[in-house]
Amino acid sequence: MHTHDPYSQQEYDAALSRPAARTSGTTAAAAVHHDDQNTSSHDDAQHGGGITIGTYRNCTHVAQGVTSTVYRSGAHALKVIVAHRNLEPHDPQREASILSELHSMRPPPEHIIRLIETFRDRQQQFVLVFPHLPLTLETVLARSASSSSSSSSSSSSSSLAAAEPLETVQVQCIFRDILRGLAAIHAQGIIHRDIKPSAILLASPTGPACVADFGTAWHPRLSGAAEPPSGKVLDIGTGAYRAPEVLFANKAYGTPVDMWAVGVMLAEAVTAPPKPPFESRPAHEDGSQLGLILSVFRTLGTPTRATWPEAQQFKVSPFELWTVFPQRSWQVILPNVDAGFRHLVGDLVRFESASRASAAEALRHSCLASYDPDIASGQG
Repeated sequence: MHTHDPYSQQEYDAALSRPAARTSGTTAAAAVHHDDQNTSSHDDAQHGGGITIGTYRNCTHVAQGVTSTVYRSGAHALKVIVAHRNLEPHDPQREASILSELHSMRPPPEHIIRLIETFRDRQQQFVLVFPHLPLTLETVLARSASSSSSSSSSSSSSSLAAAEPLETVQVQCIFRDILRGLAAIHAQGIIHRDIKPSAILLASPTGPACVADFGTAWHPRLSGAAEPPSGKVLDIGTGAYRAPEVLFANKAYGTPVDMWAVGVMLAEAVTAPPKPPFESRPAHEDGSQLGLILSVFRTLGTPTRATWPEAQQFKVSPFELWTVFPQRSWQVILPNVDAGFRHLVGDLVRFESASRASAAEALRHSCLASYDPDIASGQG
C-alpha cells in the first residue's frame, strides 16, 4: 500500500481513467477461516475419510490460506496455522486470547464466534477449534445475486433493476445480531478491523448470526507496544469495506472503522441485486487503493474540510486531489431502498469517524427496533 505518501497527480489521473471493476471483497485472509467457504465445500466433509488432527477424526480439507489451512470435522471447524511466523496484523495467538477473554465474561457476549479450544498438533502447529456454521452473509448475498441474475435472464421483460433484495426481516435479524456482537467487543475497546460479509457466520439464512475471523483484531492490552493506540497497523480491512481514515494513513483510528464496514454491508444487503456502494480492485492491481478512494468520492462526493475536519490532521491529505466530485445524498445513491435502512446507512457511512453511529446507537435505530421490542424499549 502507498497510503504512507501523498498521491501524485499521475497516479490519480491513471486511477481516474481506469474502467470500474468490483471485486468480491474476499482475500486470502478471509479464506483462512472456515467461514469463507461455500456450502458444497462443507458438504464434502460429510462423506467420511479425511485425516486426524489431535482428537478430531475425519478432518476434511476446506481451504488453504496464506497463514493457515482449514478443515472440517463434523460439527467443528479447525484452523491450523501453517505460517512459521505472524504476518502482521495477523496473529492467531492474539485471536485465541481475545476470544477466550470475551467468553470468560459473565454473561458471555452473544453473537461472537466461540473458541472451543486450542492445541498443538503433531507437527506443533497451532490449531484453533470453532463450531461449524453452514452459511456466511457472503453466501446469502451471493445466492440472492445469483437468483436475481437467473430470474433476469429467464425473461426478456425482467431486469436486474427489478430484482428483490434480502427480505426485510432477514436484514433486521442478521444486522441486529452483528451490531450486538460489535457492541460487546467495542465496549471492551476491541476493534475487529476486518468486518465483511464472509466474517459473519449464520446458522440459517435468517440467523442467528455471529461475528468471526478475529485474526487481525486490535486489543488495547493484548496488542501491546507494537501497536499503540496512535500507531496501529494500516493494512487492515478488505476491499470495499475499508474505512476512509485508514486509506489516508490515520494510525489513530478506532472502532468507527468497524461501523463504516457495517454500513457498507447494510447498503449491499438492501440493494437489488446485492452490491456494495463502492468498488475495489485487487491489491496487485491497485496497491495504493486509489481506485477505492475514487469510488468512495464518486459515490458520496469529495469531502471538504467542513465535512471531514479530522482529516486535516492526517498524514496523507484527502483535500489535495485534482478532481472534485459533487456531494450526493443517500436518497440518490440508494433510491429504491426502505427509508429506515437508508437512514441507518447514512448514519454509518460518514467520512467523519466521530459522527458515525456506534453499534449501540445503531441498535436503537427504528428500522431495527421495530423488529425487536426489547431494543425499542431501551433494554437491548
